[in-house]
Amino acid sequence: MFSKIVIANRGEIALRILRACHTLGIKTVAVHSTVDRNQKHVGMADEAVCIGPPPALESYLDIPKIIAAAEVTDAEAIHPGYGFLAENADFAERVEKSGFTFIGPRADTIRLMGDKVAAIEAMRAAGVPCVPGSDGPLGDDPQENLRIARKIGYPVIIKAAAGGGGRGMRVVHTEAALNNAINMTRTEAAAAFGDGTVYMEKFLENPRHIEIQVLSDKHGNAIHLGERDCSMQRRHQKVLEEAPAPGITPEQREEIGAVCVAACQRIGYEGAGTFEFLYDNGEFYFIEMNTRIQVEHPVTETITGVDLIKQQLRIAAGEPLGIRQEDIRFSGHAIECRLNAEDPETFMPCPGTVDIFHAPGGPGVRVDSHLYDGYRIPPNYDSMIGKIIVHGEDRTTAIRRMRLALAETVCSGIKTNIPLQQRILHDRGFVAGGQNIHYLEKTLKKQSH
Repeated sequence: MFSKIVIANRGEIALRILRACHTLGIKTVAVHSTVDRNQKHVGMADEAVCIGPPPALESYLDIPKIIAAAEVTDAEAIHPGYGFLAENADFAERVEKSGFTFIGPRADTIRLMGDKVAAIEAMRAAGVPCVPGSDGPLGDDPQENLRIARKIGYPVIIKAAAGGGGRGMRVVHTEAALNNAINMTRTEAAAAFGDGTVYMEKFLENPRHIEIQVLSDKHGNAIHLGERDCSMQRRHQKVLEEAPAPGITPEQREEIGAVCVAACQRIGYEGAGTFEFLYDNGEFYFIEMNTRIQVEHPVTETITGVDLIKQQLRIAAGEPLGIRQEDIRFSGHAIECRLNAEDPETFMPCPGTVDIFHAPGGPGVRVDSHLYDGYRIPPNYDSMIGKIIVHGEDRTTAIRRMRLALAETVCSGIKTNIPLQQRILHDRGFVAGGQNIHYLEKTLKKQSH
């Protein structure tokens, strides 16, 4: 096991990684920007290194500075968390070439899964069900592209191969609009991602977003830890997640889980990863693989009892997986609400000083947050300030427990999205379960009229 690692992130995920390290006896180095020197994990880490000014490009995205921090502190490995450099293959490669261990998959795996076209091709070859599509990048022949679209059937969606986070996508409902949409998406993709490659897929009109958590070691062992439902989304951004997914049978879970495990073994995956699927009419369709720990990992931890960050650390250190598939037992139901410093009506970020922060408590309640009284939320980063996770013996109990936890939470001095989360938790459609990815936005639109 490592004796010291650099945590190349900030906020709640940095604190989460620090806690896992300390329980394994690993010393931690916190790297931080000047505006983040008062972050909770910075004060708790064994060492702290300031890596630059507030803009992420000059601190958390500055690869040489992060590697230099590992060098000057004699660390052995770097954990990227999520966001920032977590899925940057060049970063993973430079970490390894500098003599450190990257806590995540190999650079070539990150590169493969970061290219959506290559990822779909690899998954199709591994037997993972995929959305019907162009089976590769679209060429410049307008007639050929029209033929592909006819074969798939309208509506179709044009996607940037290097896209992500809901960007670089355009839905096309008619033949007349197709080639213009392809050209526009290409131009936008080249400007936003430096890569104008686009591909086409069948647009599933009302799917759910279901994802499968996997763990895979360097010795060919792999397991899945069931599914999460992440369908409560606004502008392609997840708002609330739960596990297990309402309406997914144990048989379906085992079947799709086994497919994901086999795919991990085929591509030689190492670490924690997530297969993301659209789920429509009882069928799973692969959309992408996240080669990192995810924001919503606690709901899986809560129903399985497996600490995913500890597993990441053990796998990166070369240890074989200490858990077999038959060891995984699913217990009860978990829900996670993301807490954002934003206006609950306009969704505009609301940085500022937190006067009072009081976290909810009681049985089955977990709070992952770096907030404290007097903490100043900077305007430079994502607006997420924490997560409330609850566990109940069933979904009804978990919903009631989350309603209580949200009511108990105090976060004064700034605006938060707690009122939005409360609306979701009391919404009849959500309570019934199994809503699609458009449900939340449609509901919010109705309520605003």
